[in-house]
Amino acid sequence: MKKIKSFFKGVKKEAKTVKWPDGKTLVKYSCITVVMLVFFGLFFYGLDALFAFVRGLF
Repeated sequence: MKKIKSFFKGVKKEAKTVKWPDGKTLVKYSCITVVMLVFFGLFFYGLDALFAFVRGLF
């Protein structure tokens, strides 16, 4: 039980040292993440469609 208490005290201490982003930065990084997800989703969809088309030729 002592180890568990010690663990959570360490977690609490570490969480206080984290520098949390402000709202503007959070929105900026969230938008970049969504744009990259859409980009790579379309990219891999295009590759899949291309491979399906090539596979259909043979």
